[in-house]
Order: sequence, then structure tokens, then C-alpha cells
Amino acid sequence: MPNTATRLITLIMLLQRHPNQKAADLARELGVSIRTLHRYFGMLDEMGAPVYAERGPYGGFSLMRGYKMPPLALTPEEAVAVTLGTSLVPEMWGDLYREAAAGALAKLDRLLPEEQRGEAAWARRSLLAFGLHRADLEAQTAALEKIRRAIREQQTVEMTYASASHPEPGTRRLDPYALALRWGWWYVAGFCHTRRELRTFRVDRIHSLTLLGDTFQIPADFDAREFLARDFQGQPQVMAKLRFAPEAAHIACVNRSYYEALEEQPDGSVVVTMPAPDLNWAASSVLAHGPTVTVLDPPELRRMVRAWSQAIFAQYVEQEGGLMKGKNEKL
Repeated sequence: MPNTATRLITLIMLLQRHPNQKAADLARELGVSIRTLHRYFGMLDEMGAPVYAERGPYGGFSLMRGYKMPPLALTPEEAVAVTLGTSLVPEMWGDLYREAAAGALAKLDRLLPEEQRGEAAWARRSLLAFGLHRADLEAQTAALEKIRRAIREQQTVEMTYASASHPEPGTRRLDPYALALRWGWWYVAGFCHTRRELRTFRVDRIHSLTLLGDTFQIPADFDAREFLARDFQGQPQVMAKLRFAPEAAHIACVNRSYYEALEEQPDGSVVVTMPAPDLNWAASSVLAHGPTVTVLDPPELRRMVRAWSQAIFAQYVEQEGGLMKGKNEKL
């Protein structure tokens, strides 16, 4: 909920942009009673921004003549940076901070001088960011809200969690220290009571989460950014060496950021080294390119891709055979 200071600033901006406003309209805009509104008028008077009233059908409340709230001292580029940052909040957090972000943008629009306001409006229309998440953000909102609250209040949580290696959900107790968005996935980092060490967990794999009320202290030397960078680097990885055929070499070249190394070959093909979290992820990536990509290394990845390809082939042969048999029976 907006606090008194926020409402006072909003009231000044409303009166500055539209003088002679009715008390009922102002109170409705601020979400307060008429009595509270008059109390705010007294507070503004003490701050050196007195409000006066003009009677009559076209009268209303206005700021003292000549009073102007100082413009927000931002360059056009700074205004764009603030606007883009605020616009990004709903894309990252969904409903969790959506209203707060919209309110901040509205206040920014009221405070900025004309030139900066125009730059900010252009940025909102032309510089966009979306599709940041690989999982359904709306489905994670409840868990994110609880984790955010647990981190803020330093409360231990209990959760049922299904990891990639153990898909059957298990119960964990966690002291959550930080939330991080990485490669489209939300992660929570903290002290796991089960493993008795710092761990990270993907939020979309949390089936249920409860705040226990028990409190904890985040270690004074804990650096969330440093820990997460180190933890992600230390996670098991498969280094896959792949060959893109000449007709598909452009696909690898335009996606260089996906690969740790890329070498163009004399025959027009491209050999890349691709880090992957596990064999399943690597095999899925290889098969997504069809026959234009060949696994050179490691051998276990070659075997997995071959086995999957054979299973897929057999599946479609069986389906085609069933379809043909059904057609012949009808004839």
C-alpha cells in the first residue's frame, strides 16, 4: 500500500498538472477519505507547498500560485534506463511486483520534463524484453512470493522438491538466502538442512512450500552473486563435440554464444564444443538439428543419440504399419 510520503508526492503532482480539482476527485485518486485529504493539505502547508481553494462551480483546490515541484534531474538516457529497468520487473517477477512497477512508471511520467518523458515513452514502445522464462511464470508466482517473504523475514521453509536425478518429490528444509534468474529459470539459494550445506534449487521443481516460522541468520560473509556463480560452474557438465554439416554450418555460426569453442573446417562444416548439464539435455539438442549434426564425442552421447534415433524410427514404422493395416481392412 502507498505510504503517506508517496501520497503527498502524488498529490503535489496532481495539483501541479491539473489545478482547481474537487476534493472528492482528489480523495478518490489517492484512495483516502476527505478528512485525510484535508490533513494532507495541512502537511503540504508545513512543507512550504500550501494549497488554496477557489469557490464557485469552476473552483477547486490548487497549489499556491507560482509553486512548481522541481523536475526530476535525469538525462534522456537515464530516463530511458530507469524506464526499461522498471518495465522489466513484470517480465521477471510476474504479478509479484506488477502493480508496483506500473505505479513507479506512472509517477516517473508525471515527474519527468517533456523531453525525458518523450524519450521514456519511445523506449516503452520500441525497446522490448519478453519471453525471459522457460517455465510458466504464473505457475511459480505463489512459490516466488513465499520465498521472497522467507528471505526478507529470514524464515526457514519446508518444501517438496523433485530434482532432475530424483523425479519423485522429497521433503527438504531450507534457509533461503537469495533468488536468482539464470538462463530463463528461477533458482533459490540457501542452506539445506538435509544436506547440511549451501545448495541451489530450481523454483519450478518445487511442488509445495510452507514457511515454518523458525528464523535464521544469513552469514555476514555470504555473497549471493559469488556463491551462485561458483555453484553453477561447479555443477556436473557434459562437454559435447559436434559437427555441423556444411549446409547447416550457418546455424552454428549465428549461435556462437551457445558453444565454448567453434572451428570452421576446410570442407565448410563447423565443429563446436557445447557444454550441457547432462546427457539427456545434450542428446535432445543434437536431435533437434536432425541429420545435419553428428556427435563426435563423448562416446556415451553417441550411443544415446543412436539409441534414441532407433527407438524413434521403430515407433514411426510401427505407427505407419498400424495405419496401413487399418486402411487395408477398411478396403
